[in-house]
Amino acid sequence: MDRPASDGFMARALDEARAAQARGEVPVGAVVVDAATGNVIARAGNETEAAHDPTAHAEILALRRAAKAKGEPRLAGCDLYVTLEPCAMCAAAISHARIRRLYFGAYDPKGGGVEHGPRFFSQPTCHHAPEVVGGVGETAAADLLRAFFQDKRG
Repeated sequence: MDRPASDGFMARALDEARAAQARGEVPVGAVVVDAATGNVIARAGNETEAAHDPTAHAEILALRRAAKAKGEPRLAGCDLYVTLEPCAMCAAAISHARIRRLYFGAYDPKGGGVEHGPRFFSQPTCHHAPEVVGGVGETAAADLLRAFFQDKRG
């Protein structure tokens, strides 16, 4: 179900995804927002290829930048907008960061770790589970990914 992103934060995450695509990365973007003020604290797109780093997912980079900007490792009171359902690694980082609410765009039946695969937040070993809202701007996010991979296979 494609849920609208009326606040514009998913649009900013999509901008990050498009920038990642322009750099030759898988087009995934993420934005961390202070829920109380509505201010964007950090944003990122995938950088795994450029950094030669398998952990340089958009979510991880945005969380790192937000923690640095806030001067603390916990991001309680912050929301994360990401264009693709986070993988298990990113879900664990989201949990450790104590993100208040996770909004994601496209569902990822193959690599997702929130609604698919390990369903990280519902595991007994998960210390913190954010509220999760999936399908926000789903069509735009899925179309971007689909076009990217069609071009790669092309």
